[in-house]
Amino acid sequence: MSGGIGGRALTSHRVAAIDCGTNSLRLLVADVDPDAGTLTDLDRRMEIVRLGQGVDRTGRIAPEALERTLAACRRYAVVIADLGATRIRMIATSASRDAENADEFVRGVHRTLGLEPEVVTGDEEAALSYAGATRELASRRDVAEPYLVADIGGGSTELVRAAGTGVLARSVDIGSVRLTERHFADDPPTEAQIGAATRDVDAALFLAAQVVPLDGVGTLVGVAGSVTTIGGIALELPAYDRERVHHSRMTADRVHEITENLLRMPRPDRAAMTVIHPGRVDVIAAGALILDRIVRYTAVTDVLVSEHDNLDGVAWSLVE
Repeated sequence: MSGGIGGRALTSHRVAAIDCGTNSLRLLVADVDPDAGTLTDLDRRMEIVRLGQGVDRTGRIAPEALERTLAACRRYAVVIADLGATRIRMIATSASRDAENADEFVRGVHRTLGLEPEVVTGDEEAALSYAGATRELASRRDVAEPYLVADIGGGSTELVRAAGTGVLARSVDIGSVRLTERHFADDPPTEAQIGAATRDVDAALFLAAQVVPLDGVGTLVGVAGSVTTIGGIALELPAYDRERVHHSRMTADRVHEITENLLRMPRPDRAAMTVIHPGRVDVIAAGALILDRIVRYTAVTDVLVSEHDNLDGVAWSLVE
């Protein structure tokens, strides 16, 4: 449909999607046109809030983590209002599923944004990730099907693959924050700690493979902060560049090399790598280990890095 208001086609909807994970809080405000199949960013931002701080150990969201998250929500509310988004959806993932005091988080978000976060299941999160990561790949002949989307978060990892008219998905309790807190008491971790973490990841992948086939993958699509950060490292970027990282490829050998280096690198050396967000310095080695084991398990030759993930899936869900 031609024409529009303020330069927007009449079929376009201005939406706001918020994803609250274990480590980060992300916002996307976009114009989404389901007829044209386009999603145009107006504002995309991320803050490290570490909502899942200590949840694996205590079973509760820490007061300081809750305050960091709600403060970021207040800043996001201003952006949403200024840009005039008419449809808003917020999803909350692993930490708020697991915490005994998740109701405090829900009430705080409602006071701040006027809506309740949807505490989605791991399978629901995986379906959103698949939609966000793969919708734009269908027209590309250089990206082979079937796709396997690996969404490596702070508290969990989702693996999802198309099956008929739907998807097969499995969420497993391994993530960059959770794995670090469980196993990496030293920095850099000892060989014994790396071995224990590796066994933890492999056991989780074995469970996932009972639901989601991890063989015969055409393209492994890696999403979320751990993968995109490793993508930036693979490109040897002096600073993170979202445009260059999006749809870049990493060979399996490069993933193995980066993982080995990060696992043995002391914190000051990781902190000096300006491509790594300061909030990921402590957990990026664990995130790399998870990606490394997925690559080995699936026997793919490379990884397609995507900046589009469950956040984009949430935006699409608001118009479909």
